[in-house]
Amino acid sequence: MKTALKLSVMIACFSILLLSSCQNATDPAEQDMTDTGENNTAAEHEQQDENRSHEPIEEDAAAQNGNDNLILATTTSTQDSGLLDELLPIFEEQTGFNVKTIAVGTGKALEMGKRGEADVLLVHAPEAEEELVEAGDVVNRQRVMYNDFIIIGPASDPAGIKEAGLQEGFETLAEADVQFVSRGDDSGTHKKELSIWETVGIEPGSLDHYVETGQGMGETLNIAAEREGYTLTDRGTYLALADHLENMAVIIEGDESLLNIYHVMQVEPSKSKMINAEAAEAFVSFMISEEIQQMIGEFGVDEYGEPLFFPDAE
Repeated sequence: MKTALKLSVMIACFSILLLSSCQNATDPAEQDMTDTGENNTAAEHEQQDENRSHEPIEEDAAAQNGNDNLILATTTSTQDSGLLDELLPIFEEQTGFNVKTIAVGTGKALEMGKRGEADVLLVHAPEAEEELVEAGDVVNRQRVMYNDFIIIGPASDPAGIKEAGLQEGFETLAEADVQFVSRGDDSGTHKKELSIWETVGIEPGSLDHYVETGQGMGETLNIAAEREGYTLTDRGTYLALADHLENMAVIIEGDESLLNIYHVMQVEPSKSKMINAEAAEAFVSFMISEEIQQMIGEFGVDEYGEPLFFPDAE
């Protein structure tokens, strides 16, 4: 009787264990389907993440273009003379744009325009500017102002060229035992100087006393004064710095070919998505406006007794 009871208990326990094993077991096909589904889901998520990472991010146009900023590439003479310090705060107040000025030689400013690295240019090398206009690199080019180039040197005039004309003066400077200090930076002033040397048939680089600074107009004037040499400068920068240029004076002036014309122009907007065409157009309009033209004509009169620039908008 006891043996039969034990046998019954063992059979019952075995049945329970067998039933539990069957319930926990999963059909291999079903397991394959489960694994495949999980793998497919993971792959889908991975593909979605990859697609999302390659989708272009639509940025706010103002943030993308720096819509509040205007990059002005200009010659150093407009900066060194103090003219921009007078005008730019007015432009910023009237328009709400913030101007970032890059004062370099005109050649470098024009190169920035060609590469779409500035919004607007204020420069003074008409022939080089016209090349950019013809190439479609700049648009809306307008005359703004002019002054003139002058040759300055020691007031004692050791080369003896004060009574000479422009070409004769340069021929004498080539032979004289005095230094001629050049900007040597492909600026508008440097281009003008080289054109004068070319006119008289002299290669200045062959002269022992020819010095290239590679600097802006202000620094070049200082170096010329230190070395008691001669240099070509725009009148505006010279007048602005004359108090610091001891024993220097205007030696040659008034030649018709020394006219120095400034233009303002927009960089072609298609050159770069970063170009702020709206701000550039506003700046061009600002510079040729009646109000600003009048300010340009008056700038420097109180301090220097004569204007540094003459308004020239058409």
